[in-house]
This record gives sequence, C-alpha cells and structure tokens, in this order.
Amino acid sequence: MKIVSWNVNGIRACYSKGLMDFIHQYQPDILCLQETKAHRQQLPPDMQNLGYPFSVWAEAHRKGYSGVATFCKAAPLDYSVGLGIADYDLEGRVVKIRNERFLLYNIYFPNGGSGPERQQFKLRFLEDLLRDLAQVKSAIQDIVVVGDYNIAPYPIDVYDPVGLSEVSGFLPEEREWFQRFFNLGFVDTYRHFYPEEKDRYTWWSYQELARISNRGWRIDFICVTKNLVPKLHSSRILDHVMGSDHCPIMTEFQW
Repeated sequence: MKIVSWNVNGIRACYSKGLMDFIHQYQPDILCLQETKAHRQQLPPDMQNLGYPFSVWAEAHRKGYSGVATFCKAAPLDYSVGLGIADYDLEGRVVKIRNERFLLYNIYFPNGGSGPERQQFKLRFLEDLLRDLAQVKSAIQDIVVVGDYNIAPYPIDVYDPVGLSEVSGFLPEEREWFQRFFNLGFVDTYRHFYPEEKDRYTWWSYQELARISNRGWRIDFICVTKNLVPKLHSSRILDHVMGSDHCPIMTEFQW
C-alpha cells in the first residue's frame, strides 16, 4: 500500500502543473492533499476525483483558503471531517478515514507566521489535536497521521537552525509539542529509515527563491503508531517533483 501526502498550494494551480502526471507515475493507493484552496463543487469533475473512485474533502468556510482532501482507490469503512471544534473545522483542516488496516488523519496544521494571534491559534490546535489523538489511540492502535505539520522537529530539518530558532515552525514550544507527539507513540517514517540524513526538505519559500539553493524546511510528515513500524517498506521525499512550494512525500507499507 502506497500513501502520498502533498501540500499542493492550490489544487487548481498544481493540476495545471502536472498533478495528474504525478498520480499516473506513482499510483498512490491513498493520496492526501493539503491546502487545496477550493470547494469541491467549484471544480470540474476530473479535478474533483483525480481518477479515484472515492474522495473526502474538508473545505474552509472562506473560499480560496486552506482545505484538505483524501483520495482512495478503495472505499474506506468509515470517514469523518474535522475535529469537532468549530474554530478549526471552519478552516477545513482535518479529514479522517478508516480502512481495514488503520485510521488515517490527513491534516493541514495552522501556520503561525502571520502574527501572535495566529501563533496562539496554532498552539491551541496542537494541544487539541494531541488530546484527540490520545483519546482515539486508547481505542484504536493503528493510526497514520499525514500532512503539512508546519513544524520542523529537529535542527537537521531546517537549513539554518540557529537563524530560524525564533521563527514560527521551529520555535521551542512547537518542537516540544512534536516530542510529546512522538512520546504518545508515533514514529516519523522518514527518520525511521534515514535517522541522520541532512539537507532533505519538503518546503522552500517562493518569496526567497529558496528551492534553487535548497534553503528549505522538512515540515511534511507521514507518521505512524509504533505497531505499524514492522509493516513499513519505504519512505521517500520526492523533492524532484515540482508543482508547489512543497514536494510530495511517500510511504509504502508491506502487509
């Protein structure tokens, strides 16, 4: 089973830059997109389903903002949208699907870079999400959490850990949250295979033309509960794939 997660920074823009070519090449069984920036009904049918027989969308109340969508080759046993907290759900940040193997969260975490108010919103989201995961994990042991986390947990996950130490996304309290997330029993699938690999990132600022010089951040993740680790086959950062300021990431399971 192959899972791909990608912040497309607008599904319409990414579609025009080769999204379907990417899907045809890699054939993910589950495709999780973040920052779709669209309501499903606004899109033509081929863009609504991307060739998949089943999809679930979380749409922001504000048009052209946020949003996530999960596409599946096989219909899930169950699905839901949101965390049940209006402040977050109005921004279209979470889709959950349940299949025979695991419960999967597709999440677009808030970005706190626009000011103190949004940073506090982000920190509240992190705490509420961790509480939700802890509660769900007490009943469901097999969980996958994918998406744009908007946090880099370790110094090797950013191009300049000293210079970025006071920037949202690499703040001490955000990195501390990530450690509590790991302590809850989650494993970063990429670091499982490549614990010390440097200079591998998933996001580069358009404004700074950072991709050319690889001044990036690794803020996109596919994380799994520990009992799923024996089922991991591979985990990759597809940083050669263009179409967004993020690149896709992919994890394969061998059942």
